[in-house]
Amino acid sequence: MAMLHIVNKSPFERVSFRSCLNHAKAGDSILMIEDAAVAAMDNTSFSDELKAAMADKSVYVLGGDYAARGLSEDRMIDGIKSVDYAGFVDLTVENETTQSWL
Repeated sequence: MAMLHIVNKSPFERVSFRSCLNHAKAGDSILMIEDAAVAAMDNTSFSDELKAAMADKSVYVLGGDYAARGLSEDRMIDGIKSVDYAGFVDLTVENETTQSWL
């Protein structure tokens, strides 16, 4: 029973993203939206935690939110998939349940 975890707060300002990583199970998906999109950047104080989670979880970022924060694809952690709004909808359909981390 895979779950989609939707995170909208930056891990550099709130602890909700770390809580998400602590609760997400193998096979779950994590989608970063809004300010959480900054977590997709490589070489940050949070990137190693996210890379470790990617060993058994699928990680996505809403591409428009990532770009809106002035970030370029070449700074993104390898293996994170960028999705658009249609991809966001697809993820909600593909996963049995969703959990929003506020």
